[in-house]
Amino acid sequence: MPGSYAYDNDAEVAIQQHACLSAMLDDFTRTRLSAVDSPAGAFRCLEVGAGAGSIARWLAGQGAAVVATDLKPGHLAPEPGIQVLAHDIVAEPVPDPPYDLIHARLLLIHLPEREQVLRKLAGALRPGGSLVVEDWHIHVEHLVVSAPTPADTALFERYQRILLGILDNDPTWATRVHAEMLACGLREVDTAIHSPVWPAGSPGALLVTVNLALFRDRLLAAGLTGDDLDHLGWLVRDPRSGLVIRGHFLYSTHGHAPDASLRRPRAAPEVCRNYVIA
Repeated sequence: MPGSYAYDNDAEVAIQQHACLSAMLDDFTRTRLSAVDSPAGAFRCLEVGAGAGSIARWLAGQGAAVVATDLKPGHLAPEPGIQVLAHDIVAEPVPDPPYDLIHARLLLIHLPEREQVLRKLAGALRPGGSLVVEDWHIHVEHLVVSAPTPADTALFERYQRILLGILDNDPTWATRVHAEMLACGLREVDTAIHSPVWPAGSPGALLVTVNLALFRDRLLAAGLTGDDLDHLGWLVRDPRSGLVIRGHFLYSTHGHAPDASLRRPRAAPEVCRNYVIA
């Protein structure tokens, strides 16, 4: 994993990045995890790539014993019900298996070894345990719902294409997770897709400013100008700019390890399967 993950928890904008992602995705993720079956008693959860720990804290609040891991867990603080570990999911074994629930959000898409890691996580489940993997399907065309001018639309989409090359991840990985889970022997696999729309000044638009700061030199080297980057920053920050963008499709895929006969559903809101949540 070292050297293959583009985002760094030591970066000055890491706190902003985690805050944006939490505001963008946590409600959807909590709904998905609320629908996961749990054992009759206490349950153990592994949160891989935990970031700032918003989902780990929520799981602990549901009564789970959580192991929260990250390459650099400096934004995670041990709390009641949460054990924090510095851990490399590619190079190291899964810590202290088995688990009733394993969750990884926006992690495997960045790892060249994503298929092997998925198999590793599936193998660390208790019988009947659940694996939930959430990753973006990145499709850079038609991201702009509304912009002040056609030139602004073209600039934003050019930035997105350059960023995709910088990140060097697999933009279609999320669409294959369902089949990969079945290939791992998981059962009752289901996928839901989250695709909100973000106006300027909202968390989904402000996440762009994180990338503009982190990758400024590389964006310039790829042909964007300083004026381009400044204009992009204004477009996504200022609610008066008129920019509205479509979020990437977040695929949330859930599968059970075989033998769920001893499990019961937790009280949870109704969750539809295989549909788009706006």
